[in-house]
Amino acid sequence: MSILLTLFIMLLAEDTASASAEPMLTEPVQLTFASEFHKAGESYFSDDGSRLIFQAVPVPPEGEEPGIHYGMYVSDVVRDSDGRVTGLEHTRCISPEGSANTCGWFYPGRNDRVLFATTTTAPMQEDAPGYQRDSRDYRWQFPPEMNIIAVDLAMADGTSAGFEPLVADDEAYLAEGSISPDGRHLLYTSLATGDGDLWVLDLHTGKTNVLVDAKGYDGGPFFSPDGRRITYRSDRRGDDYLQVFVADLSFDETGSITGIDREYQITNNDHVNWCPFWVRDGRALVYATSEVGHYNYEIFLVDADGGGEGRPVRYGTGVRRVTNARGFDGLPAFTQDGETMVWTSQRAGDSSSQLWSAGFSIPERTLPEPSAGGAADH
Repeated sequence: MSILLTLFIMLLAEDTASASAEPMLTEPVQLTFASEFHKAGESYFSDDGSRLIFQAVPVPPEGEEPGIHYGMYVSDVVRDSDGRVTGLEHTRCISPEGSANTCGWFYPGRNDRVLFATTTTAPMQEDAPGYQRDSRDYRWQFPPEMNIIAVDLAMADGTSAGFEPLVADDEAYLAEGSISPDGRHLLYTSLATGDGDLWVLDLHTGKTNVLVDAKGYDGGPFFSPDGRRITYRSDRRGDDYLQVFVADLSFDETGSITGIDREYQITNNDHVNWCPFWVRDGRALVYATSEVGHYNYEIFLVDADGGGEGRPVRYGTGVRRVTNARGFDGLPAFTQDGETMVWTSQRAGDSSSQLWSAGFSIPERTLPEPSAGGAADH
């Protein structure tokens, strides 16, 4: 057998093994590359799937070191004749040079208006966020100058000229924002109390309410597809092992969110579980976890609904592995139809965190019916 034929068989076997190890994903494709970005991270599609917003650090000019902080970028999504995402084009930075930025999000039903958290100018903190190549740790950063702004992309010229403040605090980190499917409520994290609490702003009335203020950090919140629940990560035990939670929202007679009715703990282990995101039908979540190893984060899926009245099941039900590749895999999100997942991965093998996309589907599953009294609280 020739050497070339042997190599071909080995590569084919490797591709087949990889595909069988990730049955929920179809034809993963790399969207950003180390030739353009030193690293890229957290990303979300517009509702129509035509654009992607993401944070990244560009490759610097030769002889210079990469910047410390993420910039915020928007790209047009490229698709093939079958509608499959194949790449990005017309990528541009919409944040001011030198600023720290995170958590970009499109307004519901629009691909021309976004929000994100920004320091606008260079923050005082010099710790670099994101995956650290030297230590292989993933590091969060909470600059107190960070606030949430909105901007129409037609006005986004890489300066703060077109920015519209949504929530601001001169002394506390405000970030991790997302908007309800109906466009009425802004969900976000505030460190004003020191721990990290979840707040909601009614964009119609301007009224704010605290939703989750339990001891320890609570962050990374997202609305369920029907807008009736939220999911988030929390450090209730104060041990840095984040756990995933779901809560039912309460509303007043006008439809404004007033708080939460019940909270449910979805994971309960000695691992870091974070960046939960809803599957389209609202009955499951995907999230990143260190369960496989602290230096090999992978994306898992877990049931979040017992099948009736939006009642989540007890923690740990229906856990299944989504990604299976070397290095970091995390920060998953979906197109509105739920058929395409985008996430951050190091599977290219060059230790660079970049954006990847793949078709997504869940093998047939049967969720347990809730008990007569609903799922237990945790």
